[in-house]
Amino acid sequence: MPAGVCGCCGPLRPRYKRLVDNIFPEDPKDGLSKSDMEKLTFYAVSAPEKLDRIGAYLAERLSRDVVRHRYGYVVIAMEALDQLLMACHSQSIKPFVESFLHMVAKLLESREPDLQVLGTNSFVKFANIEEDTPSYHRRYDFFVSQFSAMCHSTHEDPEIRTRIRVAGIKGLQGVVRKTVNDELQAIIWEPQHMDKLIPSMLFNMQDSEDMDRVGHPSTPSVAGQDGEENPAALAESCFRELLGRAAYGNMNNAVRPVLVHLDNHHLWDPNEFAVSCFRIIMYSIQAQHSHHVIQQVLNHLDTNNKNTPRVRAGIVQVLLETVAIAAKGSVGPTVLEVFNTLLKHLRMSVDFELGETSRRNSGTSVSSGRGKESEERIVQNAIIQTIGFFGGNLPDYQRAEVMMFIMGKVPVYGTPCHTLDTVKIGRLLTPLSAISPLSQVTSGFKAKSMAAALPPPFLDPLFSISLMEDSELRQLVLEILHNIIDRHDNRAKLRGIRIIPNVAALKIKREKISKQDVAFMKKHGQQLYRHIYLGCKEEDNVHKNFELLFTTLAVLTIELANEEVVIDLIRLSIALQDMALTNEENMPMFIRCGIMALVAAYLNFLSQMIANPPFCQHVSKVIELRNMDAPYLLPEHIFRDKLPESLDKEDKLLYFQTSDMAECLAGPGYNAERLSIPYVPQSQLAEEITFETLKKAIDTTGLEEQEREKRRQVMEKFQKAPFEEIAAHCESKANMLHDRLAQIFELTIRPPPSPSGVVSISAGHTQYQSVPVYEMKFPDLCVY
Repeated sequence: MPAGVCGCCGPLRPRYKRLVDNIFPEDPKDGLSKSDMEKLTFYAVSAPEKLDRIGAYLAERLSRDVVRHRYGYVVIAMEALDQLLMACHSQSIKPFVESFLHMVAKLLESREPDLQVLGTNSFVKFANIEEDTPSYHRRYDFFVSQFSAMCHSTHEDPEIRTRIRVAGIKGLQGVVRKTVNDELQAIIWEPQHMDKLIPSMLFNMQDSEDMDRVGHPSTPSVAGQDGEENPAALAESCFRELLGRAAYGNMNNAVRPVLVHLDNHHLWDPNEFAVSCFRIIMYSIQAQHSHHVIQQVLNHLDTNNKNTPRVRAGIVQVLLETVAIAAKGSVGPTVLEVFNTLLKHLRMSVDFELGETSRRNSGTSVSSGRGKESEERIVQNAIIQTIGFFGGNLPDYQRAEVMMFIMGKVPVYGTPCHTLDTVKIGRLLTPLSAISPLSQVTSGFKAKSMAAALPPPFLDPLFSISLMEDSELRQLVLEILHNIIDRHDNRAKLRGIRIIPNVAALKIKREKISKQDVAFMKKHGQQLYRHIYLGCKEEDNVHKNFELLFTTLAVLTIELANEEVVIDLIRLSIALQDMALTNEENMPMFIRCGIMALVAAYLNFLSQMIANPPFCQHVSKVIELRNMDAPYLLPEHIFRDKLPESLDKEDKLLYFQTSDMAECLAGPGYNAERLSIPYVPQSQLAEEITFETLKKAIDTTGLEEQEREKRRQVMEKFQKAPFEEIAAHCESKANMLHDRLAQIFELTIRPPPSPSGVVSISAGHTQYQSVPVYEMKFPDLCVY
């Protein structure tokens, strides 16, 4: 009877359950029954409405087998699920997927590494399936958390730990592939998920033994052989894929966790890994999103403005890498913001350094102060290098804006009033912190006209710095002038102060002076000459200063000298020679001889450039005599020979004579008579009448401000001053008013003069005094 009952009950079980039971062999080692699996698959495809029940029953069996540790049947169940997923693509697969994901979650929650890997592999297969319709309610929060935890596995066995981490990375890669292309799954980009995804990848990338390979654009991650099981290579591949899929609105959420991870693991010092990460980021994202990354790094630099110098330097170096890559594509609208932030941190670093220096001078922490100062120099050099590289890759029109932006933060020393708006630009920069990056930005700059490249708001601060008592600063100013004025790259041919025997052999490149440049020299030429003149007599000048001054004069001659400018430059040279001879300012002998050598080198160059044979002959004759009698007045000897105690003023053949040069230049083209007018440095320039000056002249805003201030002072005086003071003030004004009225009445009441005479009363008797007509004064309207 019992046997008959059993025989009757078996066929009563639902067909889908019988088909599912048949795929499990008696011995799990035999594996999945292929023939029975084909029957189950055919049934599922033919009756898709049964898929959810098949999935639920498989999930029930799998859960029971996991609890009973019958892992062989667990493997068979997951294999069957995988095949059903690959075979069925109908609408009814949605409930089946829920059962499938529930089973995968069960495996991931187990403590068995094999089951975790098994569940991950099944999830990866599912992630590669393209579903016909989107899922409205499916969420992957649990899988993001679980796979991220697996990426941080700390299993004792290194091999098992690697397997778990690799499985976790593959799982995250599957989540990314399954969700990033689904608009309904945009939640994956939210911070709570990115804060798990990104650090999990970076954590495994840190373990890479070959950091030079990581992040290099031409070296992709290794796939196959060891690379397949290498967590670092796999994590990098997943990281690249994630960033490559990031849309415009998701960039900030993708980059912020990277910065947080680098902070938490102290990876800014040293910063090799940080640099590698941002190389990967910049080469993986779309080019038009580059400015998002730059902005994030800038904000992070602001956040760490009080961190250690090495951390700040590490962040700046990362910024340099991002800028270097972004400059080849789209930098975006953040150009001035980049420079503003960098200049702000440069100023802060200089302030920190000066603060440490003052504390060290006061006697506290000598050794630590020196270390901090040198570390701040690392920060400053990194910022200057970044500014230079960024500026060097900008187009000229943007570079001009950046140059003006930097110089707008430099105070104009020695002028009572200048155009800087300190309210808008905030704290001003020190000269060194402005000039150093400016020399980098101007390198390679090609200006179409000098008026556009060197406007007064740029020239005034620049020349102000050129007069400071710091030879290195003056050198930087001259180099900046060379970068801007030398539009044909002739500086390399003029390097070094020397007597050039054949200037034509240098093959100097030049063009005809434009009308705009002629107007520029008429307006600003005297300003240029003055700063060259004053810069020559600075007592801390060294060899390099004279070399750069010679190059400045030569470049001015090539780029901006017409006949009038040539005369001015000769007058300037004669004035420099006279200054060195008379020595009214008690300059050192080295400076005096250096000026003489500079004048000789320049006049030799100028005479050949203007191709005037008599002028060339006069200059050559003086140089030849100096070679024989006074070699210390020539550049080849001044910087290595012993200097004399005094200069022989009487031997006029050793010096360039104004009369001789005027005679050489007499003729058409040059106004040689102007050479007889001694050059005198001019500092005050006539104000140019422009639209802006007229606008300021009619602008009543300043007058209104003055009127309001005057009214406020009067009210304050009457409110706070003593009564006696107010009474005295009013009385004095009343007396003044009465005096004025008396004068007016006297003029208006007095009768006009007449020829018949003027009536006067003297001692009680009336007397008449006759007034001749020719002495009478008539109003202008009565005279014709």
